[in-house]
Amino acid sequence: MYVVATAGHVDHGKSRLVRALTGMEPDRLAEEKRRGLTIDLGFAWTDLPSGRSVAFVDVPGHERFLANMLAGVGPAPAVCFVVAADQGWQAQSSDHRDALAALGIEHGLVVITRADLASQQQLGDVEAEARAQLEGTPLEHAPVVVVSAADGSGLDDFVHRLDEMLAELPAPDAGARVRLWVDRSFSIRGAGTVVTGSLTAGTLRQSDRLRLVSGRGAGGAAGSRRSPGRREVSVRGLQSLGTAVQSATPHARVAVNLREASVDDVHRGDALVTPDAWEIVSSVDVRRTTGLGFTDGPEQLVVHIGTAAVQARMRPFGDDHARLALERALPLQLGDRFVLRSPGGRSVLAGALVLDVDPPPLRRRGAGARRAAALAALPASGDPAADVRRRGAMPLARLRSFGHAGLGTVPEGIAAVGADRAWWVHPPTLDHWAKTLISAVAEKSRSDPLSPGLAEGAAADVLLRSQPPLPDPSLLPLIARRAGLEAQRGVLRRPGRAAELGTAEPGVAELERRLRERPFGAPEAEDLAVLRLGTRELAAAERAGRLLRLGGGVILLPNAPAVAMQRLAALGRPFTASEARRELDTTRRVAIPLLEHLDERGWTRRLDGNLRCVVR
Repeated sequence: MYVVATAGHVDHGKSRLVRALTGMEPDRLAEEKRRGLTIDLGFAWTDLPSGRSVAFVDVPGHERFLANMLAGVGPAPAVCFVVAADQGWQAQSSDHRDALAALGIEHGLVVITRADLASQQQLGDVEAEARAQLEGTPLEHAPVVVVSAADGSGLDDFVHRLDEMLAELPAPDAGARVRLWVDRSFSIRGAGTVVTGSLTAGTLRQSDRLRLVSGRGAGGAAGSRRSPGRREVSVRGLQSLGTAVQSATPHARVAVNLREASVDDVHRGDALVTPDAWEIVSSVDVRRTTGLGFTDGPEQLVVHIGTAAVQARMRPFGDDHARLALERALPLQLGDRFVLRSPGGRSVLAGALVLDVDPPPLRRRGAGARRAAALAALPASGDPAADVRRRGAMPLARLRSFGHAGLGTVPEGIAAVGADRAWWVHPPTLDHWAKTLISAVAEKSRSDPLSPGLAEGAAADVLLRSQPPLPDPSLLPLIARRAGLEAQRGVLRRPGRAAELGTAEPGVAELERRLRERPFGAPEAEDLAVLRLGTRELAAAERAGRLLRLGGGVILLPNAPAVAMQRLAALGRPFTASEARRELDTTRRVAIPLLEHLDERGWTRRLDGNLRCVVR
C-alpha cells in the first residue's frame, strides 16, 4: 500500500479528484458536505491497475485550516499538488508549497484540475506558472498531468503517472521501530478506542505493546510540559482500508483498536511508538532548511511534526541554527523535519531539520556561539562519533534511539567495549575519568588512612559529577581497570598500596611486640582501649597484614596459625581443646576460635567426641 496526500488552494478540486479516482467521499463531516468545503482530513483508497493499493489523505485548502492540512501531509511520503486550470496559482498554493518544501517531500505529481473549464492557452500558462513557483523546491521536477474530474479526461494518464511515481518511492523499513502519528481517535461500541494514522515505518501486529505519547499530562491537562502522558497500551485489533488484518506494514493507512486507553486519552498529534526505542524530548537543536532566517523570526512559534502542532520557544544561534524548547515532549529523531509558524499566522515561516535530540545546556558566556559553530559542522544525517565524544560514552541502543543509522562500523577515534561491544566510548574521555578516579582514591587514602579504599558507590558519584559526567555506573569497572586500580569487596584502591595506619601506628606496633613475646596472649578489650585500637583501627591493621582477627574479638599475629600448627603437630597424637590450650599456653577464649580457624582452613580435623587431629 502507498499513502498520498493532496495539497493546493481551496476549491481547486482536490476532493473531487480523489472522489473521481476512488469512488469514495473523502469529506466526512456534515458541515463539509453542506458547505462543499473540506475542513478536516478526509480519507479514501483504491487499487490501481498495477495492483498497488493507494490511500489518499485529502487535506483542506482554506488558510484557516492550514494546521489541519499540515497534520495530513506531515506523515505522508508523497503528494498530489493540485492547481485549478481556471484559477491558476493562488495564495494557499504558495502556503502549501512552502509547507511541502519544509517537510522535504520530494515525491509527487502536479495535477492541473478542471481542465474542462480552461482553454489550451490557459492550461499552458498554468503549467508554466506552476513550474516557476515550484522551482528550487523538492517538487520542481515533478511530472505534470492535466485532468478533469467532471468529464474524466486525463484520469487514465493521471493513474499511469501516479503508478510510476509510487514505483519510485523508497522502500520503507518494515523492521524499523514504530512511530504512528494519530490523526483521528474515536470510540466504537463493543470495541472501545480506535485511532488512525499513516504507518510509514515498522510493523504493527495484534497484541503489540506500544507507548502512547500524549499531549495530556498525568493530571489530564493538555500540553503539560512537566508530565507528558506516557503510558503503555496494547493493540486489540487492526484494520487497513476497512479490512481486519493481523499485521500492517508500511506504507499503510491503519486503524488501531487500543486496550488500556479511553477515547479521552488520545488525540490528534499524539503518537504510538515502540517502547524504549525513542527519545521523548522537549528540547532540540535544529537547522533552517527553508524560509525566514531564525534571527528574523518570532521567539514564540508553533512547531508542526507528523500530526502534532506544539507551541515552542526559539533561541536562535544565527539565521541558520536554533534551539527549540517545546511546550510538550514528543518522540523525535535526527533528520525529522519541522514546519514553523507564528502562533497567530496562517502561513509557513520556515522549515527546520532536527540535528540534536539531546542538546547540551548553555550556561557559560559564549556558549551560544560555540554551539552554533558545532551545529554548522554537523552533517544533516548526524554524527554518532560527535555524540559519543560529547558524552564520553554511549550505548549503541541510545545511539539508535537518537536516529543514527549505519552503526555497523565503529567510527575513527571511537572504541567499542563491553559485552557484545554494546558501548561506544571516546578513549581520551576514558583517560580523563581514569585520572579523576585515581585522584579521588588518593584523596580518600590521604584523608582517611584507615579506610580500605574508595567505595565503588562513592567512586561512581565522583564520576557522575565530573565533566562530562559518567553516563552509567556500569562503566565503573572499565574505568577502574584503565586507571590501574584494583577492586576488592566493593572498594577501589591502588594495587600493592602499603596501608597507612596514621595515629593507630603506635598502638599496633606495641601490640605486635607483645604478641611476638607471647604469640597466643591475645589482648583483652581493656588492653585494646588503652592502646586506642578500635574496630576501624584493627580492621585497617588486618588489611595491612599486620594483625589477624578471629571470632570472639581474638587478635593475634598473622603467623599465629602456622606457629600453632607446629606446636600441635609436635604432640604426635589427637588432642582435645584443653590439651591444645595448655600446649599453646593460652586461654579457652583464645584456643576455641583459633582451633575453629584451623578447622576452616583444613589444617586440623575433628574426630569423634572432643578430639582433633592435625591433617598431614
